[in-house]
Amino acid sequence: MKIELTSPIPGKIMKVLVGVGDAVNEDDEVMKIESMKMENPIYAPATGTIIAVCAKENNEVEVDDLLLVIEEAC
Repeated sequence: MKIELTSPIPGKIMKVLVGVGDAVNEDDEVMKIESMKMENPIYAPATGTIIAVCAKENNEVEVDDLLLVIEEAC
């Protein structure tokens, strides 16, 4: 099952910590977004493999913009 991670807040992508093919566990930090001069960690919503990274560092994002897609582990 594919899980889409969307931005919970508007802001600027400061750091992308994962790439396509990386394995992640639920609650692993995958990105950092700066919003209102605060750095906010973004966590994986499920355990699986990253199959797409849609946001790049220094991109501006709005609420519900697609950040990445995870193929959930069985």
